[in-house]
Amino acid sequence: MRGSPYPQARVTGRDALLVTAARALTSGTSVLLTGAAGLGRTTLLNRLAAEQVAEGRKLIGCNPAPDEQRLPHLGLIDLFAEVGDAFLDGAAGLSRHEQTVLRAVLHRSPAPDGPPPANTDHAGHADTELALHMAVLKTLTALCARGPVLLAVDDAQWLDPPTARSLVFAVRRTRHLPLTVLATARTPGANLGRLLPPSSLRLTVPPMTERETTTLLAESELPAWPHPLPARIAQAAAGNPYIALELGRALAAAGHPPGRPDPGGPLPLPAGVRDLLLDRLAPLSARARRTLLAAGAADRPTSALLRRAGYEFAAADLAEAAVLGIIEAPTPGSPGAAPLSGAARPAQTVRFTHPLMARAVYEAATPGGRRRVHAALAEAAEDPVERAHHLASLTPGWDARTAALLADAASAARRRGAPAIAARLGQLAADHTPPGDPAADTDRRLTAAEDAVAAGDYPLARRIAHEVLAGSGRPTERVRAWIVVLDSCGQALAEVADVFPQALQDASGDPELLARLHYRMSWRAWVVAGSADEAHTHAARSAVLAREAGDRRTELLALSQQSALEFYLGRAAAEQTLALALAPPQDPRVLFDHNGPVFLKHRRHVLHDRLDDARTELRALVYTVRHRGSAESLCQCLSGLAQVEILRGRCERALDLAHQCLRVTEQAGLSQGPAWYAVALAEASGGSPDRALAAAERARRHSEDDDDQLFLPRALHAEGHVRLLRGETAAAVHALQRTRLLELGQGQGDPAVRRWQGDLAEALVAAGCADEAAALLAETRAQALRLGRPGVLVVLDRCAALVTEARGEPDAAVAQLERAAAESAALPYRLEEARTRLTLGRVHARRGDPRAARAALAEAARLFTRAGARPWLALTSAELDHLDLPAAPPAPGLTALTATERRVALLVAQGATNRETAAVLTVSVKTVEAALTRAYRKLGVRSRVSLSRALLSSPQEEATP
Repeated sequence: MRGSPYPQARVTGRDALLVTAARALTSGTSVLLTGAAGLGRTTLLNRLAAEQVAEGRKLIGCNPAPDEQRLPHLGLIDLFAEVGDAFLDGAAGLSRHEQTVLRAVLHRSPAPDGPPPANTDHAGHADTELALHMAVLKTLTALCARGPVLLAVDDAQWLDPPTARSLVFAVRRTRHLPLTVLATARTPGANLGRLLPPSSLRLTVPPMTERETTTLLAESELPAWPHPLPARIAQAAAGNPYIALELGRALAAAGHPPGRPDPGGPLPLPAGVRDLLLDRLAPLSARARRTLLAAGAADRPTSALLRRAGYEFAAADLAEAAVLGIIEAPTPGSPGAAPLSGAARPAQTVRFTHPLMARAVYEAATPGGRRRVHAALAEAAEDPVERAHHLASLTPGWDARTAALLADAASAARRRGAPAIAARLGQLAADHTPPGDPAADTDRRLTAAEDAVAAGDYPLARRIAHEVLAGSGRPTERVRAWIVVLDSCGQALAEVADVFPQALQDASGDPELLARLHYRMSWRAWVVAGSADEAHTHAARSAVLAREAGDRRTELLALSQQSALEFYLGRAAAEQTLALALAPPQDPRVLFDHNGPVFLKHRRHVLHDRLDDARTELRALVYTVRHRGSAESLCQCLSGLAQVEILRGRCERALDLAHQCLRVTEQAGLSQGPAWYAVALAEASGGSPDRALAAAERARRHSEDDDDQLFLPRALHAEGHVRLLRGETAAAVHALQRTRLLELGQGQGDPAVRRWQGDLAEALVAAGCADEAAALLAETRAQALRLGRPGVLVVLDRCAALVTEARGEPDAAVAQLERAAAESAALPYRLEEARTRLTLGRVHARRGDPRAARAALAEAARLFTRAGARPWLALTSAELDHLDLPAAPPAPGLTALTATERRVALLVAQGATNRETAAVLTVSVKTVEAALTRAYRKLGVRSRVSLSRALLSSPQEEATP
């Protein structure tokens, strides 16, 4: 068998599938792994087989190839390659006839007594085939007598028919033996179904996730590339590890210098990958392949475009391709679905199922075939973007008319919210611009670079900008190029510190250019120098210069930045500055940017405790940015919306938004600190404390690597918050004190902008530093009272109660907490209300009042359950579990509950649904229902209300009829 003995293969991802398959094999259940070519079925089989061998199973296996399927019995030859002649002649218990037949098909020497007389009639052939089947069965039986056997068949669809028939015969008759089959196949065909027992487990090998693919690339021997490249490879591979590795190897080989490819350049298409994709086209008719070539050449292919281009039977050809899974099949009711009788035939959008398929089809065509296709599509295209795409392919070299058409098409793409297409068309326009018009050439290149920034293609943007800087001496062009360089570095502004002096020199005396640079210098002062005051000065200067130059776009951005800094510094002018930024006339590019006034407007709503208004603003902004904005704006909007949902107590939704933010960041190659910060907060509120800590540490490391003083204190706050949740007091104090040092050093004057103060005060009290906590609370309270921040004050009240308790006044602390809980209930911060109830329960428990503690903790658990705050709910449940029961006798039957029944009953009594209870306890809903039924019976109750009274009421209340 090729590749045997099985190595202990390294597998990236697929953990759940491996665990499921391994458990099945260990229990004696056969397993069939199916999936497309290149998905790693062989690697998974090798890993599973090696594990089974390590557990003591005897391995026999084969790995047939397509060109070997016509060779009879080759599979049996491989299977029994390590079974010696002595075993076949003796231990297997074969008759002389069976020995002779088996030796013959295995191409081994005849038995010592020689072969029997040949019999070539039909009956004789059947007898020989039966003898072979019996010999295989007896050999497998004898092997199983010595211990459990694993029969592994990789790529079983290529198994030669005689071997397949013998194995089907044998496997059907060995169900009582310790024989387990492990097979892989591209598709689970009928013959393969008979090869495995009926009780076998069928598992489909899924495509790798993008993160699994980038991990695979990182763990391979390929070079360590800048982040966008692994993400681009992962997207192009579409979860296929073979394609990902082949693309990586081709990139490494094609890099200049080797191993250092251009991160913004096109990905190569290795021959092996192209052949793998084109193999899927083999069953198609020649006409359907021609139609797919046209679809692959089109920028936005539809069935209507193809029909206008002369592909009369496009609908039938596309249907043929959809059956084979080459393109996506239209769903009922979609534009590509079959029309109603008498209705006009709709236009089906053609989408290839693999991102590289269209390119593979296109590159496999002859140059003449491609030209004919482009000519037909250019004639048929009604969309200017589509037409320009084909004209550019038909017109090599300089051509002023084609360049103008491409520039117009880029503008159209930009207007429709497709900056990536606009950047590509703008580049093509510049490439076709005649050398006699250098100003137009440079303007088109810079516009393409600015479109690339908007699309999140920062490597491409930087490459174009540096090309312009290398060849242009005009100040306006150079400053535009410098700005592209600055805008494409994300949070890592420290890496381009040397750009500002050069750009200021180029912009000298031009207020419009200086306004743009002062705006970016404002960001540098905040992100790199960590000075909000200096940043505010630059922002205000930018707004004045932009107004003087008539540059409304830069003025709006500068006013938004100025207002954000005034909110941070706690200055009263912030509201008035924001009103100026929101006033007409507006620039849509600014209005829907994460640095624009609408995004800042949601932050103002949060400062004033208007969480529903903040959510409404952000949801509308996310929708618009998805269609028209930049990747960075989408990331920031998703992060902001996740944080608002956490405050509102919608933790599951926050988790989803935070991980969307991370995916966008990774795909666009943005600085990852802000995204990991959002993930850390979301995991801490509704996910896993361990994942939250890992995310917070990654956010901190990314911010430190980027020298990002703006996000570093946020990352440290997230880390401190998670460590406080985990009970790591000293580490929490350390991280939160660093947060305090950085935020106050930057000039934070409004505690509602960054809300770290309560966590630090709580950690200080836990660390025995009550006086330091009290001083922090007094300082913060003064700021919150001056600015009118009720949402901050209620947090300070909770923490002040802890200081009061630490000073030996638990009764006064209880009174403070009860007031804080009532005030929290009137505000929209559900998690804060629950934390206050949790603190109240803890204080009651420490002062020796378990009944009051239980009531407070039960209410906290109810609130955390409704919010989906799993880490906090687990913490509260642990407090309830460890709470001393009162001396009074419990409700009748309560002691009869098992531990599981008690935990289920408590959660349900606190308001959790069956599904929520199952999620918290990590059991099935059916388990919860069964436990609840038993608890009802034992406690003598019939409803959830009665259950709550039985578990959470006082003995006097329980005695009441």
